[in-house]
Amino acid sequence: MGLTARIRTRDGWAVSHAVVTVTDMTGTQVLRAEADPEGAVQDTTELAPGAYTVIVTAVGYAPAASSAIVTAGGRAQVGTVTLARQGGTELPPPGPWTIDPAHSSVAAVAQHLGISSVHGRFTDFSGTIEIAPDEVTKSRVEAVIRAASIDTGNGMRDGHLKSPDFLDVERYPEITYRSTGLTAAGSDRWTVHGELAMHGVVRPVDLDLAYLGTGADPWGGTRAAFRATTELRREDFAMNYNQVLQAGIAAIGTTLKVELDIQAVQGDSLPQA
Repeated sequence: MGLTARIRTRDGWAVSHAVVTVTDMTGTQVLRAEADPEGAVQDTTELAPGAYTVIVTAVGYAPAASSAIVTAGGRAQVGTVTLARQGGTELPPPGPWTIDPAHSSVAAVAQHLGISSVHGRFTDFSGTIEIAPDEVTKSRVEAVIRAASIDTGNGMRDGHLKSPDFLDVERYPEITYRSTGLTAAGSDRWTVHGELAMHGVVRPVDLDLAYLGTGADPWGGTRAAFRATTELRREDFAMNYNQVLQAGIAAIGTTLKVELDIQAVQGDSLPQA
């Protein structure tokens, strides 16, 4: 009996301060509940069977409204409600933006032994974004990653990844990405077309990009958040090392899932600490 819901941001984080308001078909409020720290709402208020409107609000996010049917058992399961940052469908202001490495991450996931995943990240990177004033698809992004900053949480494995079997960081110290164009995939989603240079090889690579919104930071600046993903094949970048186990399974998968969580500061430089 009662109402249940989960409140999340577009990138999957719980919205712990969300408020759920339920009104009946006359517009009268019949229930008001707050989400817990995990973004979950569980309220045992008994509601009469019928149709209701559910409104979810949270400071900093655009309100979301949906319909719900209360069953004869008095239960209303709203499911997952996704909130967008206030102004999230508006584009970031045009001009230069600087990626903030302290609040961003560049991560990759590879399959290990065919049964689990190994997670790694690069800790030393920088980049710039230029939002075009006339047409967003003319915007550009450039990024540089120091290959030797790979970190998988295991020193021996990291040393192997830095060796000529993989990144060969002595010969190829930098991994670079330069966009060549954007294609709209929705009001706040794009496909970024670009060229990735890694291990001495340059290949076209597309990023699936989601814009998560823009907001003020505590230091007087303006920040924009993005999430991007792509998949790479090691053999496309001449990293063909592998060890095949007796069962015929490769020790390391040939595909890498790349996950980028980017926070950029408006302007052509980062604020001074």
